[in-house]
Amino acid sequence: MKKLYIAFSTFSLLFLNACTKDFTEVNTNPNVPTKVTPNLLLSGIIKSAVNEQVGQAWGTGNLLVQYTAKIQFVNEDRYLWGEKNGIWSNVYGNMRNVQNIIDMASTSTPVQQNYLGVALILKSWLFSLATDAYGDIPYSEAIKAKTNGVYLPKYDTQEEIYNGLLADLKKANEILGTSNESITGDILFNGSVIKWRKLANSLRLRLLMRLSKKKSVNADMQTIVSNSTLYPIMTSNDDNAEMKYLADVPANQWPLYSSRVGSIDEIRVSKTLSDRLSAINDPRLYVFGRPSQNSVAAGTPKIEGIPNGLGDVAALNYNGGPQGVSRVGYSYACLVCNDNGQAPPLPNVARGIIMNYAELQFILAEAAEKGMINTATAESYYMKGIQANFAYYAAMVPASYGINVNPDQSYYTQPSVAYTGTISEKLGKIALQKWVSLFFNGLEGWFDWRRTGMPEVIPGRDNLNNNKVPVRFIYPVAEQALNGANRAAAVTRQGADDINTLIWIAK
Repeated sequence: MKKLYIAFSTFSLLFLNACTKDFTEVNTNPNVPTKVTPNLLLSGIIKSAVNEQVGQAWGTGNLLVQYTAKIQFVNEDRYLWGEKNGIWSNVYGNMRNVQNIIDMASTSTPVQQNYLGVALILKSWLFSLATDAYGDIPYSEAIKAKTNGVYLPKYDTQEEIYNGLLADLKKANEILGTSNESITGDILFNGSVIKWRKLANSLRLRLLMRLSKKKSVNADMQTIVSNSTLYPIMTSNDDNAEMKYLADVPANQWPLYSSRVGSIDEIRVSKTLSDRLSAINDPRLYVFGRPSQNSVAAGTPKIEGIPNGLGDVAALNYNGGPQGVSRVGYSYACLVCNDNGQAPPLPNVARGIIMNYAELQFILAEAAEKGMINTATAESYYMKGIQANFAYYAAMVPASYGINVNPDQSYYTQPSVAYTGTISEKLGKIALQKWVSLFFNGLEGWFDWRRTGMPEVIPGRDNLNNNKVPVRFIYPVAEQALNGANRAAAVTRQGADDINTLIWIAK
């Protein structure tokens, strides 16, 4: 019996040894890598961040600056807000992988300067969205739990954050192109180093203009625009930082394409948009909206907007009901959002925008008008911006939609568009055209309006915020529990955690 026990024990040990010898190899899933390279992270970051831009535009940004308005579930349009966590979650969620790219690129031999530069641009853009929405946020200590054990990051001041963003964009421009690795996984620019450099410097100009309310940025702006070799910027629509969606891959189609028609139809063209563009005979109105169903039935198709900020009953019954109010443009619609007699919209027409050439031209027009730069006239920048935006939509919208986006020459000479008048009137014209160019570009229209107050945004008659347009998002409630002391310090420094508290850069 003893011999039998010894024999069994020996066999068991041999069996166990045989079973455990290759345990790690056998139980490792080759389809779930534990280590990745920058290219495998880059496409996911871009797609997630840009799609969030689309969502922010649709649900909040377009409403705030009155491109669109709501006919149902109208609290958003009446400023009855709670916390808005989309940007916060997206920025900090993506920032983990952005930092992973930075770490991998920095520690590789040789250093992968191209990936490092791209990551610094994405980091700067993403953090700019978060700080422009909330004010003071975790920045210098963010994403350092794994590497430095920082689980409760401090909230940096917005001034410190802007200094960091501008420094990183400058560094990105300097290092891009100084190494030889190809930028694969790049669904934005298909690996073009020069286009990434143009985006870095164009974003610098955007942020510098936003910062100009707090300090002089003239020298920095002049330095950039005076030397296109050292500081290339966008020179045409070909340089637009935008994600083009695909027609036959559902995972990479226009993000709203799979939406329910009911949720799409809650949002319609704002009367502010229809009135402003109708007043200047602007054909882009037919890109942004569709003729109301009632007007089509009557044989007199026209864009009919609805005022922002109406109560539920008033909004649903305005102009005879939903058939009397224009839907959002066909290019931005869902699969089943076609009107009678129309084919379904195409899923790859609309774009997810980070920044476009037209916006840059209006930034430069404002800078020239204010004497901040002297490289060209304000009028030349202004006209290039308008022409570029028309050309953009003319190229974007399929001929099958039957929309003529090209204005005749009289468009540019009419009093409301021609670059004439006082400085204030000229700045107002720049602001109006810039507002049009920022359609469906995240929260950028709101950020810019908050800085300039132009064009005017008047709260709707049934608003629930004492006739004030919100100027920031409140911090996520979870921050009170997870990082309460640092959040409280930011609130003490910045002011009440309220949608009406101006952040530092807007004061």
